[in-house]
Amino acid sequence: MGAQAKEPNQFTAVELFAGAGGLALGIEQAGFDTLVLIEFNKDAAATLRANRPAWNVICDDIANLTPYNLPDVFGIPVGELDMLSGGAPCQPFSYAGKGLGLDDARGTLFYHYAVFLEKLRPKTFLFENVRGLLTHDRGRTYQTILDIFANAGYTIQKRVMNAWDFGVAQKRERLITIGVRNDLADKIKLAFPTEHKHKPVLREVLSDVPPSVGAEYSEHKRKIFELVPAGGYWRDIPPDIAKKYMKSCWNMGGGRTGILRRMSLDEPSLAVLTSPSQKQTERCHPLEARPFTVRENARIQCFPDDWQFCGSVGSQYKQVGNAVPVNLAYEIAKQIHKGLEEARCGG
Repeated sequence: MGAQAKEPNQFTAVELFAGAGGLALGIEQAGFDTLVLIEFNKDAAATLRANRPAWNVICDDIANLTPYNLPDVFGIPVGELDMLSGGAPCQPFSYAGKGLGLDDARGTLFYHYAVFLEKLRPKTFLFENVRGLLTHDRGRTYQTILDIFANAGYTIQKRVMNAWDFGVAQKRERLITIGVRNDLADKIKLAFPTEHKHKPVLREVLSDVPPSVGAEYSEHKRKIFELVPAGGYWRDIPPDIAKKYMKSCWNMGGGRTGILRRMSLDEPSLAVLTSPSQKQTERCHPLEARPFTVRENARIQCFPDDWQFCGSVGSQYKQVGNAVPVNLAYEIAKQIHKGLEEARCGG
């Protein structure tokens, strides 16, 4: 399991819950050498290996690894790692906030992220998650996570970031938490990236997309979507057709703007989903009555066209939908790299 040798003077990272590599690829582009990537899903792990044969990808349940002496297992001396990264899927733990420290998170995937943090003692960390974590259990869940980071000896910053503000043609909000070890807080100054002035739209990323696998609508659904104009949804077609399609959803409250939603080339995508077709949250192609292909979704998520995804079509959609947009990851990691570089150069 030992880590691969790094290039001299290159900053190092270990990534947990790596998925198909959106976060890891952005981190790589920012100048980090990722020594170890841990991913439980076999298809996602195969994707990582197919695209980066030199990466040390461990396909295992992270719970099988945390009991070990991690510095010895990975050949990384305590405190020498430059960054721990990852986004643990946060199962609810509404019993949070009992003052038990790390035990508050026991039984969750976040617990294992925190154990890696405490055992490896990296100089910095990057933890990303859904915006909804902010308000889960009236904010107590996230506060417990922040308390665990603080108790582990880290100075923390947090921000909700919309990928659209950072060169991604997609409205996708993520809760980003970064930290620096307390003994280095005076030396390593971390900051969040500045929002881009230009906000890309689908027209800029959907030209010349390589052909790829993709789902299709049923003939019935396709004919209905042909009635929906680009940028429109169920209110933009005859009411009798919409009512018949929506069934019980017709009587629901709210705007229900995700139903029969067709994207426009002149807007960013809504958040790329893990499934190509979900009735409440459709993402129909702007020009054709069909879902986006895997490759089109990958473009929206800023994966390069030569980044191949392994597994079934459904698995590929899920891998792409679960990923952190590469450009967003790059912008955050670039700032962490800058902080480390300035500290190395004496400010």
